[in-house]
This record gives sequence, C-alpha cells and structure tokens, in this order.
Amino acid sequence: MTAGNAKIPVTILTGFLGAGKTTLLNRILQERHGQRIAVIENEFGETGIDGELLIQGDEQIVEMNNGCICCTVRGDLVRILGDLAQKRAAQEISFDRVIIETTGLADPAPVAQTFFVEDDVYASYHLDAIITVVDAVHAMQQLDAHHEAQEQVGFADRILLSKTDLVTPEAVSVLTARLNNINLRAPIHSVHFGQTDLRQILDIDGFSLDAILQIEPDFLRDVSHAHDDDVTSFVFGSERPFNLEKLETFLESIIADYGPQLLRYKGIIHAHNDPQRIVFQGVHMLMSGDHTTQWQPDERKVSTLVFIGTDLPQDYFNEGLHLCLV
Repeated sequence: MTAGNAKIPVTILTGFLGAGKTTLLNRILQERHGQRIAVIENEFGETGIDGELLIQGDEQIVEMNNGCICCTVRGDLVRILGDLAQKRAAQEISFDRVIIETTGLADPAPVAQTFFVEDDVYASYHLDAIITVVDAVHAMQQLDAHHEAQEQVGFADRILLSKTDLVTPEAVSVLTARLNNINLRAPIHSVHFGQTDLRQILDIDGFSLDAILQIEPDFLRDVSHAHDDDVTSFVFGSERPFNLEKLETFLESIIADYGPQLLRYKGIIHAHNDPQRIVFQGVHMLMSGDHTTQWQPDERKVSTLVFIGTDLPQDYFNEGLHLCLV
C-alpha cells in the first residue's frame, strides 16, 4: 500500500501484435517523471525477449512467459501482484506504480477483472486505465480477423494510433471512424515512436467499471478466455552466430511468402564477427532491424527469434534458419 493507505495505481498497456507497446513503454521508462515503475511484461511463447528490448534502469521488471496473461498465466499475475505489494509494504523494494504490458493476443477483460474479483489485489491496487496502441497500417485487417483486437479497442480508456506516417490521411480518417464506432468514449491520439504526453496515459483515472459493464454485462462473472487454435508461436535459438547476409535473404523470403500470416516476429541476433546485438522486429510485411548494445566478453552470445502467426510452417522456418548459421 502507498502512503496513507492509498492504492497503487496500475496501467494496463495493450494493443495487437506489433502495434508499438514496448516502444511506448520504453518512452515512459525514459521520461523524467520522478516515479519508480514496476513493469510486468507478458509474452505469448515459451521464451520472452521483450525484457531485453526494454530500457533497464531502476525499474522492477517481471516477465511472464509460456502463455497469455488473460488465460493460462492469469494466476501468475495474481501471485506477482501479491508479491510486489508484500515486498513494497515490507520496504524490500520501492515503486510508485505498476504498468502491465500484455501480449498482443490478450483480451484485456480478464486482466482488468483481476483488479475487481481478487480481494487481495483489489485491496492493494487501483486500476487507473487501459491504454490501447493501434497500428494504423494493419489495424483494419486485424480488427476483421481477430476478436481480441476488437476487445482491446472496446476496453480502452485511451487509444494511441501508431504508424500514421505510413498511411494516407484518408486511411487514418476511415480507421478513426471505425475505432469510434467500437469505442466512442476513448479519446484517440496519434503517437510517433512512443512520443506522447504522459499526462494522457498516467494518472488519468480513466477506467470506469460502469462503462465496462455497458460493453460487457458479464464482466465480473465470466472469466473464461481462449485463443484461436490457429494462432501459435515458436522460438528459434542458437549459440552459433548467423551469417547476416544469408539471414537477411531468408527473412525477406519468408516475409514475402508468409507475411500475411506472420502476426509478429522479433528477435535478438548474434551475427558473425559483429560486436553488437542486432534487434529485429516485424509485423506482417514490415520489418526493421537495428544494432543495440555490445556483447560483453564473458557473455554467452545467443540468438533468440520468436515467430507468432497463423498456420506457419515451423519445420521450414527452423531448417532455413539453421542454414543461415555460420
């Protein structure tokens, strides 16, 4: 509990795969707001790498892997929140607020429910707002194909529209009209590489239980959730370095062939004779990569690539990636 028995504010950061949630979270962590933030990071897959993509400062960063926060690991969320509150009360750790970044496949309803149906969580935490990041390039397709994308918009207290520079103003207008049709009460703001006014997303007291009950009357009763079976994830890892030229060629080929099915792909790459990590991220047909931190002399140099999509040929991907190793 905070001073004066005030509850700890919580922000749920959601949005479909590749929308820019981690970029926004890094922006929040870099801002000089004078607050210590506990980050709970959830990934859909057996290996988490988003923690490596985050700015590592004084924040408490907890990763939850091997499932989605809204179903298979929801119990872990309750446990982690309880542990954080207990350690904070015992002055073992210090933080002012919690930000939960959900996997892009999460339905936010069961996550938000946690703060109302779990007595211990309700006693310690206050759900401040659900912030949804929407990818202007792929949102129309995602809203058509995935119920979770619609739920993320429907439950939002703020909608942040990313990648608007990659589409026409007319496309932004059409998308905005659709988002307003799904959720008229949530203000919509454009956000470029996570640059946004933090006053729009923190301490806004935006979560309204009454408004949510209008959207979903069974919100406090129905805690079930399951994903479509055709959405899967798999991880490729290797301590052998990649031949970067071969890897780039192979990635370009699978994006060309399977781009519409690739919901999200990202990774940390150890390239041959390269002293720096390479981080690559992509959504459908859009991919980017950048050099980041130096590998340390005594550090295990491991490449980890995560692919999330529908009906992906895992064996073909694995065989091709193996052929790109030195």
